Amino acid sequence: MSDQPDRILRLNTVLDCTGLSRSTLYRKMNSGTFPRSIQISTRCTGWRQSAIEAWLRNPMFYDAREGQSG
Repeated sequence: MSDQPDRILRLNTVLDCTGLSRSTLYRKMNSGTFPRSIQISTRCTGWRQSAIEAWLRNPMFYDAREGQSG
């Protein structure tokens, strides 16, 4: 395990990293093929960097229910 804490990435950073459009990202989240966002505060969400990195390693077979590619 890394000594660094897992960073929380905001929407624009996630879109830049993945190359997805906003609508595609949310569609994939709803279908379970992209990591779910987490609630940071009342009106603020983000994604764990480790989850985005797992998706980037194998986007075709990512399963959010398992939290990794399968």
